[in-house]
Amino acid sequence: MLKYILLYTLIMNALGFLSMGIDKARARKKKWRIREKTLFLIAILGGSIGSFAGMWVFRHKTRHWYFVLGMPLILIMHLVMCGGVIYYCNDYYRAEKIVRQDLKSDESVDVYKLKDKTYVFEPEKYEEALIFYPGGKVDYKAYAPLMKEIAEGGILCILPHMPANLAVLDSDKAENLKILYPEVKEWYISGHSLGGAMAAGYVKKHAEEYNGLILLGAYSTKNLKKTGLKVLTIYGSEDGVLNLEKYESNKKNLPEDRKEIILEGGCHSFFARYGMQEGDGKPTITNTEQIEKTTKEIVKFIKNN
Repeated sequence: MLKYILLYTLIMNALGFLSMGIDKARARKKKWRIREKTLFLIAILGGSIGSFAGMWVFRHKTRHWYFVLGMPLILIMHLVMCGGVIYYCNDYYRAEKIVRQDLKSDESVDVYKLKDKTYVFEPEKYEEALIFYPGGKVDYKAYAPLMKEIAEGGILCILPHMPANLAVLDSDKAENLKILYPEVKEWYISGHSLGGAMAAGYVKKHAEEYNGLILLGAYSTKNLKKTGLKVLTIYGSEDGVLNLEKYESNKKNLPEDRKEIILEGGCHSFFARYGMQEGDGKPTITNTEQIEKTTKEIVKFIKNN
């Protein structure tokens, strides 16, 4: 999605710049003109930089006070909005320092990073693979302990980096990862919280390519009942972030043979190592214990299918 946003912004600013030049040329030749409302609309819809630049490059509409004042105001409004988005994207949960040890290779798991910052946790032998979408506004490296433990169970784990730590901006991230490992016989996709919702949305469109879906503290808003996928859902009994009402109401979207695991004493935050998330419940098990229990259930689910 991010590439489409950038492409849209580029097109709108090019349109804003060109529309000013075209309208100036038509004015000189006394031909049909572009309506002023249209020029403002292009600027408002994202072309403010191009429109403002076009005004002064072509010396067009510079004697009209509503353009001289209006265009800079629209540009300032867009810059403020961009600043707000940048601030929002940089306000995320950082991975704890302890995860560094899980981002290093050892005797059982080879850990390496691809060019797009995706981390791969590759065991010596494997037939199954898991692509994992991280939770929204969470440093993806926080999931390294979970990924490495699953990999120790003989499952290739792939942890992609998401733009601005939001899977919603690149929900098709899994698209180009599978082709890198043609030796894998069974593919699974998983995700935590918002990442789980995005993984469910992706696998809905590619169900024939996957064997199953694993949701951690998440639910699917897409109907997966007739996809043939095996589905596992896991959440903590003390989860204060997951909307349980929506979780229950969206169970209808999952296959009848889905498997549900409720981790007694677990919470929303402890599937990874990034501290306690705002609004989460008080866990009665440790972060390490929840990751271990989650790993056990995931490995058992994948290996038994």
